[in-house]
Amino acid sequence: MRIVIAEDAAVLRHGMVQLLTERGLEVAAAVADADGLYAAVAEHRPDAIVADIRMPPDHTDEGLRAAVALRLEHPGLGVLLFSQYVETRYTARLLAGGTSGIGYLLKERVSDVDEFVDAVHRVGTGGTALDPEVVSQLLSARRDSGGLGSLSPREDEVLALMAQGLTNAAVARSLGITQRSVEKHVAGIFAKLGLPRTDSEHRRVLAVLRYLGASPARP
Repeated sequence: MRIVIAEDAAVLRHGMVQLLTERGLEVAAAVADADGLYAAVAEHRPDAIVADIRMPPDHTDEGLRAAVALRLEHPGLGVLLFSQYVETRYTARLLAGGTSGIGYLLKERVSDVDEFVDAVHRVGTGGTALDPEVVSQLLSARRDSGGLGSLSPREDEVLALMAQGLTNAAVARSLGITQRSVEKHVAGIFAKLGLPRTDSEHRRVLAVLRYLGASPARP
């Protein structure tokens, strides 16, 4: 798996390069700003990028805006945002095309090296890795829209874990309930959100997008 890192803090940038290389990943480039990220992706065609949100020159949301643009240009590109901050507006745009290959972790909440490496692997192979705090903040402004207010507390918990990329089995383990119970809650979520079974749309993805306050992209 080929990775490009975009992080303006030199010590952290070099630390991530060493860490990922030791775990068997190929770090094709490690850059310090959004312009460098655009150039590195064009040159190396990585499987995924790991990007901070705030980078030079303004240290606002350059990394996130670059991730949105790169995702549109390279739909299969995995994107792992690794930041101290939660930025909701552009994140919703990033998620509008679906949660596959998207991750967002908060630096101060990642205390385990294996957790970080696993997140890189997951987004690089089309999975999802969303910090619960990110999910919570994305949800807060949209909580009463789209039928979400009708969910029971347990359904809300199940959907929050689905949004983090967990399978039904993993949700069951996290909540200490049976997988059959999770399946019933998921069915209830689909019903309350008005998501009937179709041949063309994945209800689980649509439910997560509704939860995160994004809309599925249309052709």
